[in-house]
Amino acid sequence: MSDVLALAEARLRTALGEPDARAAVTFLGADRIEVLRFGAADDTGDVVRYATLGMSAQPMADPTSPVADPVRGPRAELLLTVRTGRADAPPLPILDRSLRPLAVLAASPQVEGVVVAPGASLDTGEPLWPGAPFTSVLVGEPGGLVEDLELDDPMDPVRFLPLLPMTPNEAAWKRVHGAAALQEKWLRHGTDLRDPLRPGVPLE
Repeated sequence: MSDVLALAEARLRTALGEPDARAAVTFLGADRIEVLRFGAADDTGDVVRYATLGMSAQPMADPTSPVADPVRGPRAELLLTVRTGRADAPPLPILDRSLRPLAVLAASPQVEGVVVAPGASLDTGEPLWPGAPFTSVLVGEPGGLVEDLELDDPMDPVRFLPLLPMTPNEAAWKRVHGAAALQEKWLRHGTDLRDPLRPGVPLE
């Protein structure tokens, strides 16, 4: 477990640089989840990125399987990118409050038996940070920002999954029409999914 997490952290550092802050959250019945912050050494940066570390320690198990495989199964960590360049963006202490919702999502495979995969919706149960218009996220495709981490056979690779914040209306629309349709609307309207203050995309 510790070897996997060390390799995952090394992959994050290679892709994103050195983290400038980190915090840990522990949940009953789950391993400790850390959240690392990248690119926010001061308030002048354009984006800040939050990455979980700990979710990949164990493979995610199919909740319908009677016995969980301790070795085989998908592994992942979660990534959230927020633009900080605009003058009215929430200050870092507010954005940093997203670490607990992110840790809750990262612990969900252990606590709730959830398999987190691209196209899934994850409900945070609260705003991503105080005042955020987003209470859920769409899990995006891996490989864009941080490449998959290959592990020794028979272990599955660690995939670094981007989280795309959704407004409540977008989340409801996605449940009916699917992830691909929502992403097409975002693309058509030129939606900046990193904008912490963006309005919901028109859904007519």
